[in-house]
Amino acid sequence: MDTPLPDLLAEFRVDVSVLEADPGFTGGTYVRDDGSLLFVKPAGRPTAEWEMMARAMLGAALRVPMPELPPPYQLTEL
Repeated sequence: MDTPLPDLLAEFRVDVSVLEADPGFTGGTYVRDDGSLLFVKPAGRPTAEWEMMARAMLGAALRVPMPELPPPYQLTEL
């Protein structure tokens, strides 16, 4: 949990694409055929929010137990 987010994302080959999005969208994850990850980061959101969501998305993608997100945040798997 202490690893800086850019280092953590690089270690797991996560690419990040920034997208203009509605306020309710806090990020998304796409698992590519080769197993690498693409995270979608909403433009203009607070850094702390992105840190929390990116770490939660990475934990979910890697199936690592993570603490619950604070309300109103949630991860939805499709």
